[in-house]
Amino acid sequence: MITSLNDRIELNNGTNIPGLGLGVFQIPNEETAEVVANGIKQGYRLIDTAQVYGNEEGTGEGIRRGLKENNLKREDLFITSKVWNNHISYDETIVAANDSLEKLGLDYLDLYLIHWPGDDSFKDSYLALEQLYKEGKIKAIGVSNFQVHHLKELAKYATVTPVLNQIESHPKLDQAEIRQYASEHDIRVQAWSPLMQGKILKDPTLQEIAEKHGKSTAQVILRWDIQRDVLLVVKSVHPMRMQSNADIFDFSLDQADMDKIDAMNENLRIGPNPDEFDF
Repeated sequence: MITSLNDRIELNNGTNIPGLGLGVFQIPNEETAEVVANGIKQGYRLIDTAQVYGNEEGTGEGIRRGLKENNLKREDLFITSKVWNNHISYDETIVAANDSLEKLGLDYLDLYLIHWPGDDSFKDSYLALEQLYKEGKIKAIGVSNFQVHHLKELAKYATVTPVLNQIESHPKLDQAEIRQYASEHDIRVQAWSPLMQGKILKDPTLQEIAEKHGKSTAQVILRWDIQRDVLLVVKSVHPMRMQSNADIFDFSLDQADMDKIDAMNENLRIGPNPDEFDF
């Protein structure tokens, strides 16, 4: 379990990933540089983007600003991007990765993910990721939105085990089955939309726990994830909220708190079901 914003977790290939990162989903490209630079200033060292977000260029500009303004080195940051897997071939995946590197202005990515499994048409894409990994253009490879059956299918031919599965997870969707499988196979789970896009912040159970600890409901949710050893990507465009989201290391939830939040699970999604998502 991480104990500060600076803490990193070792992945199965020896790469170390920050436990709490900043996501840039749905942030317009022209605004992304400012958000990313602010995030780095606030102490975030993991920046998460994707090909389909359309803001890799802005992310890259923000990274360069953040490095310069805070006297950091490239290796101080951990940059993730994702390939939009829509029946794309091995060669198309290689092209997509190189395009992301060019837009970001980077020589390598710390982590590259297959964004969605689609209808199990991800074999060629993953084999391309393995090649990019072997060439050193990507320091770690993984997947996103994979169900257990997708991970089992991947295991039939993968020669490099994914380091991470980034999935929708929050108190209404605890993803116990995926977390169990991942734990058994040395794959880390990273949550996107851990705050359920704000839809859960007025929940009475969370408000009661938040009042008990003198914290916000958002901080309680993020702390719950930290104590479950779930890695986090949290989106915010406001510096004060970025700071608040990171202010979760000066309190702990007791077992009663954890049990109450665990009991909130309804297997409720705000994003697409990976088994039904149509590109």
